[in-house]
Amino acid sequence: MPCSITDWIGPARNQRGLALFFQVRDVLWYSPEELVKQSDDWHLTDILDYEHGRGDPFAAAVRATRMPMVITDPAQDDNPIVFCNVAFQTLTGYSRAEIIGRNCRFLQGPDSDAGAVAKVREAIDAGHDVDVDILNYRKDGSTFWNALYLSPVRDQGGAIRFFFASQMDVTERVEAQKIISDQKHLVEQEVERRTADLRRALEAKTILLHEVDHRVKNNLTMIGSLLRLQVRTIDDPVVASRLGSMLERVDALATVHRQLYQSHDITLFDLGTFAQSLAIDVVGASGRDDIRLRIDAQPLLVDAANASALGLILNEILTNAIKHGFADGRGGCLTLSVEREDGRGLIRICDDGPGLPAAKRTRSIGTALIARLASQANAEAEWTGNNPGTCVTITFPRSETT
Repeated sequence: MPCSITDWIGPARNQRGLALFFQVRDVLWYSPEELVKQSDDWHLTDILDYEHGRGDPFAAAVRATRMPMVITDPAQDDNPIVFCNVAFQTLTGYSRAEIIGRNCRFLQGPDSDAGAVAKVREAIDAGHDVDVDILNYRKDGSTFWNALYLSPVRDQGGAIRFFFASQMDVTERVEAQKIISDQKHLVEQEVERRTADLRRALEAKTILLHEVDHRVKNNLTMIGSLLRLQVRTIDDPVVASRLGSMLERVDALATVHRQLYQSHDITLFDLGTFAQSLAIDVVGASGRDDIRLRIDAQPLLVDAANASALGLILNEILTNAIKHGFADGRGGCLTLSVEREDGRGLIRICDDGPGLPAAKRTRSIGTALIARLASQANAEAEWTGNNPGTCVTITFPRSETT
């Protein structure tokens, strides 16, 4: 008595090609009445040269499964179909007499994909398995998508005796995939359209904001010019000095807006580049050639909304360093460094002057202005000694995009 399916089938059978019958979980058996209708097909499985008679589970599976199946004989001219089960006849609409002796290509039509057909032909020529979805035609001219699996059946010597092919109507799946693909294409088109609209809107917004910054810069420049004229008419040195300080702040704001309207990204402001430019301008405007400027700055992006506040803070610190660190004609070195540290931006301005006592610093207008501006920009200002001189360190949030 055979003890396993392998014993029943025999070692000569192609295990990959035939095991499909026993691995398909949804195999359903025909009723006895339906099997009677297939009685004429019993002898057709005998050509497989496996002498197991009607008790052979392989032959029974081929005949009884609801999965359409055919067997072809490559030894005959044009590799014709030599067996087809009832499920195949039902799927295609052809009778057994119309199928036997014909090559499987009779199911192809004008819309069958040539690439899929070539893939099947190459597999047959090479003698290996192939699975492919191919558009086939029924007898009545209607089409269906066929999930074809084809495998060679070899004898004990390894020669190909037959080709086994199973089919499955997967039209619903293919059509569903096409619907999904079409919907995806429509969605992608809509996304592209909306992206183009948003891009145009952003470009319009960018132009508008650049125009606003440009006009603000021009207005601040005009205000600065008026202040300069006013300073020239004032004899009181104290008042003139205070107006001069106001003029420096206006100029700093104008510089911020000039850089903003020249920027390609309206949401960001390069504070590192601005700090370097501002330090050069402030020292140059002081007319002091005895102040050496040492700069170690790198580009550092911050949100544009904080640009004005941070720009004014830097201006205030730089001008105070020159006024108090290098007072009475004393020369020296002014150091500016811009760097990143622990996810935040850091700017340090140091002088090597006599230092600024804490009591005097807390009473100054500049210190109060720095404190308010720092709060507005979510920044922090810290004064420390420089031995000699004073250092002011400003830490502030960097842009989340950097």
